[in-house]
Amino acid sequence: ILEENDVKTTFFMCGYWVDKYPEEVKKIAEAGHDIGNHSATHPHMSQLSSEQIAEELTATGEKVKNLTGVEMNLFRAPFGEYTNDVISTAEKCGYYTVQWDVDSLDWKEYGVDSEINQVLNHKHLSNGSIILFHNDAKYTPDALGTIIKGLKDKGYEIVPISELIIKDNYTINTEGRQIPNEVTNKNSLTD
Repeated sequence: ILEENDVKTTFFMCGYWVDKYPEEVKKIAEAGHDIGNHSATHPHMSQLSSEQIAEELTATGEKVKNLTGVEMNLFRAPFGEYTNDVISTAEKCGYYTVQWDVDSLDWKEYGVDSEINQVLNHKHLSNGSIILFHNDAKYTPDALGTIIKGLKDKGYEIVPISELIIKDNYTINTEGRQIPNEVTNKNSLTD
């Protein structure tokens, strides 16, 4: 569906999924999609020690690198749960932590129309949105083509997260959205 619509996106991988579907992981990498780390076992990361967090990230990172040659640098915490310790540990492991602001709710299995409506009419949908889908969601294959078309019809370009995120000089608002800090020219003269 992504190829048919000329879309590249980001897939966050759990280590157990990499073990179970190695050929799919290779296909995702070969198709030019971003691959990010989603932990080894999908735990509640905020309940782990820094050492355990690092183990979760390192194990999956090594699996994906050995399988595809890709060194991941994006991380999305399972359940969207994160703390300062989770973020700083991920950073020490070479990962940039990202979150989403539009949840398709595909995991609740409300149906195709519900999923389409949830994304295309989401109150937070705007430039810079990160939309959450799951690779095992029941209705996403039937909804995705319509969602992609709807997003494009609204004027959005769909890109991998690596092309979207701001890595320096930003703040995060209460919705989790990155806001670039204004750059001021301290050497400017005024009349």
